[in-house]
Amino acid sequence: MPLDFSPAFARYEAIAAEADAAFAKVSTACPGMVSCGEGCSDCCHALFDLSFIEALYLNHRFNEAFPPGPERDAILERANKADRDHYKLKRKAFRAGEQGVPTAEILADLARERIRCPLLGDDARCVLYAHRPVTCRLYGVPLEIGGAAHICGAAGFEQGGRYPTVKIEKLQDRLMELSQEVVAAMPTKLPLMGESLVPVSMALITEYDDEYLGILTEDDMVRLPEPPAPPASPFGASCGSCGEEAGSSACASCAGGQTTWVLPGPDGSPEGEGKP
Repeated sequence: MPLDFSPAFARYEAIAAEADAAFAKVSTACPGMVSCGEGCSDCCHALFDLSFIEALYLNHRFNEAFPPGPERDAILERANKADRDHYKLKRKAFRAGEQGVPTAEILADLARERIRCPLLGDDARCVLYAHRPVTCRLYGVPLEIGGAAHICGAAGFEQGGRYPTVKIEKLQDRLMELSQEVVAAMPTKLPLMGESLVPVSMALITEYDDEYLGILTEDDMVRLPEPPAPPASPFGASCGSCGEEAGSSACASCAGGQTTWVLPGPDGSPEGEGKP
């Protein structure tokens, strides 16, 4: 039976609604300074990653909105290109770090890079706007990131001015917590998946099936070796745990008659145990 993520999606949508409310509050408090509108796609070229729950949600909504066909194929083709571009930039940033370039300088360089979002249509509009990520929802108002304020270059906010600022990292922390909760509740052998971050392009091209999610199957279970037989009794074969005749209904009810199972570790060795 497929996993039901609808309760987690509802919680994610509540966080997205909070982001919308924060954007509206700043926009109302600073009339004329927020320049977001139809035809502006500056945020659609920004580099950012999605938490696990956001990637899963975006993938779900994409599959709902775009069944197999030319339009879906075109978006996935753009996603593949964007993903290759993301990989190249991340490799470049990694090499810069190895060469001792300060993190702040690397991040500043990445902020100047622009990769077209695969969800940006030919008419400069998002084809999945109603379900866009939280970062997209807040782009255009002052954001606090790493203790510093950041603004959209197309907005009317002036450097040095005092404006209401959204602490986007608090929302991102909640998304990460929700992601970890979702993975912790899944029967998966990939417990750290909730900490993963991927770009929009990867979220679209990934097939979040049981294999990708690491869902445990019966083949992932191993039976422990049978315990050694109890020493022979002069009164006949008996169970070493309860003293009843081995194999009888009375013996089968004791703790010694239960079968124990364990999940295999990465190297095939048992790492935890439980009863079916």
